[in-house]
Amino acid sequence: MSMNVEAEIRDLKRRVSELEGSFGCLPRQVQTVHKDLLAFEAKTEDKLKEHDKRFDNIERDIQGLRDDMPRIIGDVIREVNAEKSRRR
Repeated sequence: MSMNVEAEIRDLKRRVSELEGSFGCLPRQVQTVHKDLLAFEAKTEDKLKEHDKRFDNIERDIQGLRDDMPRIIGDVIREVNAEKSRRR
């Protein structure tokens, strides 16, 4: 009986050793993937900041156009009316 237990213990140790060897490279791979993800996150945040700036500029331009639109339309209407008056 003791030979059987010793053989089983040796077999279990061998199998554990094989499993450890199989998974030994995983920590390095996970570490590499983690670093890559952090770099990707940083690049993504930078791109988002760039886009936010662009949208802020567009929003400012649209607001400026809203502010200027009444004057622009008024100028065009006056110009059209003046042209009509000259034709008569």
